[in-house]
Amino acid sequence: MSPRPDVVIVGAGMVGAACAAALAREGLHVETIGEPAGGATAAGMGHIVAMDDSEAQFALTSYSSRLWDALDLPPQVERERRGTLWVAADEQEMAAARAKHSFYTAHGVQAEVLDERALAGAEPELRAGFAGGLRVESGSVVYAPAAAAWLARDVPHRAGATAVSVAPRRVTFSDGSSISCGAVLVAAGVASTALLPQLPIRVRKGHLAITDRYPGFLRHQLVELGYLKSAHGHAAESVAFNVQPRATGQILIGSSRQYERADARIDSPLLAAMLRRAFHYMPRLAQLSVIRTWTGLRAATPDSLPLIGQLQPGPWVAAGHEGLGITTSLGTAAIVADQMMGRATAIPAAPYSPGRAVA
Repeated sequence: MSPRPDVVIVGAGMVGAACAAALAREGLHVETIGEPAGGATAAGMGHIVAMDDSEAQFALTSYSSRLWDALDLPPQVERERRGTLWVAADEQEMAAARAKHSFYTAHGVQAEVLDERALAGAEPELRAGFAGGLRVESGSVVYAPAAAAWLARDVPHRAGATAVSVAPRRVTFSDGSSISCGAVLVAAGVASTALLPQLPIRVRKGHLAITDRYPGFLRHQLVELGYLKSAHGHAAESVAFNVQPRATGQILIGSSRQYERADARIDSPLLAAMLRRAFHYMPRLAQLSVIRTWTGLRAATPDSLPLIGQLQPGPWVAAGHEGLGITTSLGTAAIVADQMMGRATAIPAAPYSPGRAVA
């Protein structure tokens, strides 16, 4: 008979895997439930980047990015340290680039403002005529499914089990069986609301495309500065230029956002708009062969910050990371582990507390 788990984690994607690994390092007996490295983890870009939309967002993304940098990742994770290049289309966006530069440098992040000529030298495939940009040295990319599998490699997983309800110390499965434990952590992305309907999580669907192998075509993770308006706006649909080179030589192309679309079908007009946006920034992308397109569902919160901590009363939760789940997974896991072990957290945890949004 296996021992009673200290923690059962519902969700085995990147956030669940990171939490499982962090709690196992504390000496706790942890088990995970759910599709390993599935959901948004299997569908995302794997970009690790410090974001500055708010102080709380920067605190979590930069903290988590440092934890990623400290890991000695195996080759199958395909980590690429290319840096992130934010592209400014015009002088208004150059002002945003300078503001980001001031914020980053004030917070110890190495960044460099590029004028039009420097931008062209940094990424020759970009269309001529952009105002400039901001290069942030710390950006990197991982192949998220392999990273999640590696993090949780030593953690027991209940294959084929589907959780249908949770309590503070019990998970019940679709076959009527249940398991008792010391604590339950729900880290199931968009599926978290099926177990905890009080969570203020909305579904945001995204499309991605990937090309055949073209080594050397791209040098950085490239993101348009207008992406911030798209990523954190509330329009029903939006697209933005966001491309990254992979270790395989392939080019991953994004991004799109649709609210309240919980199906996996390709929306052909929106995908076409996303690709047109990419070709507008990098015309020669249109000559490359796209070999696959797909969609993913992300869990978004009203204030663009994840829900991390214990519901009072109730289970623990680590969900609502939207498009930053890969970046923030390790920081989320560290906060969960510190709180479960009764320690002070390395960064203030109050901005991510589920209590701020759950009545």
